[in-house]
Amino acid sequence: MTRPQCRRPGTLVGMGTRVIAVVGATATGKSGLAIKLARALGGEVVNADSMQLYQGMDIGTAKEPEAAWQGVPHHLLDVWPVTRTANVADYQGLARTAIEDIIARGRVPVLVGGSGLYVRAALGELHFPGTDSGTRARLEDELGRLGPAALHARLARLDPAAAGAILPSNGRRIVRALEVIEISGRPFTATMPAYDSAGQARPAVQIGLTLPRPELDEAIAARVDRMWQAGFEAEVTGLVARGLRDGKTASRALGYQQMLCCLDGELTLDQARLQTIKATRRFARRQESWFGRDPRVQWLDAGPGHCLLDQALHLLEAAAHG
Repeated sequence: MTRPQCRRPGTLVGMGTRVIAVVGATATGKSGLAIKLARALGGEVVNADSMQLYQGMDIGTAKEPEAAWQGVPHHLLDVWPVTRTANVADYQGLARTAIEDIIARGRVPVLVGGSGLYVRAALGELHFPGTDSGTRARLEDELGRLGPAALHARLARLDPAAAGAILPSNGRRIVRALEVIEISGRPFTATMPAYDSAGQARPAVQIGLTLPRPELDEAIAARVDRMWQAGFEAEVTGLVARGLRDGKTASRALGYQQMLCCLDGELTLDQARLQTIKATRRFARRQESWFGRDPRVQWLDAGPGHCLLDQALHLLEAAAHG
């Protein structure tokens, strides 16, 4: 099969003040396309992967090394220590500042990542309900006594869409969703911005990358195998010395949680690898569900034989002249 000829970097498309977002499941090639688009458009990349915000979490998050950036500036990588608990509101402020700064300098912001809530926070009018210390304490006590699976089942009854977007093992996010439901009397997903221009902070074009399920599963397994071969065990060991076990968010990241169990003697290296593959595939299904609900996402097949850059530029040209 002849590979399609892609446009050379340097092709310019008048995007005005639009944000370009490259979204989709893990292992679909989002980072690579984002870099190519930034080169073609005179843009800069803004990270929307919640785990790539953490310093030193490189191999396990498939963080692009600086050598692969091809001269494209990247923002919001390595900004938090692994001991810090992730906060979407804090990320929203950082992302909005980065995007506005890029636009002010006449450049094009290219947001990239598979963390659905972070993408919505960066692009949409997402407002964060307050917290109630009593409600939070009670729910955290239940989390400790009953475990995250029981609370996730409760969330699934109250707000199926939220439960579908939150991993059953992510106790912190489950507690927050249940807290918002109790405080507001509304589903957690009701606090999300609308899927229209009224719910956007700035005009955006969202490009989603997709792969057929068998190809995606294979790509995920190959990525995890590369992690193990690249020294992932040593990375996690080094992060433990920097407080990884104390990080409520970072310690539960895919791969890191499994490797910590391995270091504790609860799993063998191979068992940790296989569990990481299974957990990542489950997470990819949730990513597909989350982004699949957004009618603004325009999907491209990320399989071999498709020139993603050319297809993406066609979408952007249509949006620029639409």
